[in-house]
Amino acid sequence: MVLERFSFPGKEYRVTARKVYLRTPRLSDWRAWAEVRAVSRNHLVPWEPVWAPDTLTKASFRDRLRRYARDARDDMGQAFFIFRHEDDQIVGSVTLSNIRRGVAQTGTIGYWTGLPYARQGYMYDALTALLPVLFRQYCLRRVEAACVPENDASAALLEKVGFIREGRAREYLCINGEWRDHLLFACLKDDPLPLYYAGDND
Repeated sequence: MVLERFSFPGKEYRVTARKVYLRTPRLSDWRAWAEVRAVSRNHLVPWEPVWAPDTLTKASFRDRLRRYARDARDDMGQAFFIFRHEDDQIVGSVTLSNIRRGVAQTGTIGYWTGLPYARQGYMYDALTALLPVLFRQYCLRRVEAACVPENDASAALLEKVGFIREGRAREYLCINGEWRDHLLFACLKDDPLPLYYAGDND
């Protein structure tokens, strides 16, 4: 199926890669998502905003889905959960946010991989399949990403996928309770990208 440009509540979209597929989240994903996040907590906390006490509850997850649906409806963003083909296990997530139209046509991605699935090529696979979709179906001409300078794995992943490091922003985001500098990366529509598995995305 072809990923449509905009997502609205009640509709589901899917992007197929070699090892994984990405799709919009469902309420039924809550338990598997919460389990992966829980076991990965110490792995993820240094790179993320502070976790709320109820962040893994079903009620909080439902609120998260409402935010995702609102952003999709307003053409501000789109969330994707990442699943392995072999067993439909959730391994991580990619979120497109802060879409700017008009003279910008730009969006920002953020992502995480669960600890049991890190460094196995799943996020590389997901991003190489998703980027062409963001340029083509979402009509973006620039996709941005950022990571703290100490996150060598994330910086290396972005460069491997085709992002170019553009600079360093001081106190760019509040991560784990502290305002942190970030390395800024961007990928343009006409930049060379790694070959990807088109699957059902064309």
